[in-house]
Amino acid sequence: MSDFWRDRNVFITGAAGFVGARIALMLVEQGARIVCLQRDGVRHSSLDVFDLRRRATIVQGSIEDLALMERILNEYEIESVFHLAAQAIVGAANRSPLSTLETNIRGSYLLLEACRRSPLIRRIIVASSDKAYGSHAELPYTEEHPLLGLFPYDASKACTDILARSFAHSFGMPVAVTRFANIYGPGDLNLSRIVPGTFLSLLRNEAPIVRSDGTPIREFVHVDDVARGYLMLAERIDDCRGEAFNFGADAPIGILDLIRMMIRIAGREGELEPRVMLQRKIDGEIDAQYLSADKATQRLGWKEQISLEEGLRGTYEWYRDYLGQPL
Repeated sequence: MSDFWRDRNVFITGAAGFVGARIALMLVEQGARIVCLQRDGVRHSSLDVFDLRRRATIVQGSIEDLALMERILNEYEIESVFHLAAQAIVGAANRSPLSTLETNIRGSYLLLEACRRSPLIRRIIVASSDKAYGSHAELPYTEEHPLLGLFPYDASKACTDILARSFAHSFGMPVAVTRFANIYGPGDLNLSRIVPGTFLSLLRNEAPIVRSDGTPIREFVHVDDVARGYLMLAERIDDCRGEAFNFGADAPIGILDLIRMMIRIAGREGELEPRVMLQRKIDGEIDAQYLSADKATQRLGWKEQISLEEGLRGTYEWYRDYLGQPL
């Protein structure tokens, strides 16, 4: 294990979420001192799943509070920032676009401004998304594809992406951007997402629901590979400032095929069949989205290590044990 992160002071926004908590756990295990921002006093979050509250400093507050961001960076002598705080649920973003734009866009530029004012900051990694690309006929998406996200969440991530790179190019700040495919794995408490939602249905002896016609093609990358990618990019920030990097599994799969794979992994073939809710595509839904990770492989040495089959099997076992229900 590398000693790079030992005794470094790291600030993580969105650490109460699934991915942020996994990054926090990996950093703690490598000896970092971490400060985590938590917006709401939720009773149970991914911080609890990974037993991080006793191993990290937790600050209650909002990413839109510039004075708080400056205080955290100064008082805790932060040198590294991982910015993942966002309203990340697409349905919620569509229902409440204003709050999504406030958090995802305004929150991002205020944090970046606080970092600009801090003389201690050495590296900032900002979470964008494959959704920022919107729809393109040419696949897989490379970093050269324009950002065409049109729906509230997609547009907010495109704006965050551009803002982060703007701060790097305008002010010479050590900022880089990640664009990940769909992320899954143990510890995701947002049961509305397709992987935890499907496994929850199977554990309840219910037919999994397909909230489309089942034909969209997507890509899924394991959270451990994701966290490793964040750290690798941060460690190479001097060579990568101002750039964006795709991180994908190079294994696109149809949504219906994904759910059938999960049914098989859960040992429920022949017992439960997916319920397809729609007979045709949703208007505006993107047919296929997946990424080329060639740049991350060539420049960072990052490559997916956990296959979808292996990752889903471990994820199913985690939910089975976490929910306390037998097969």
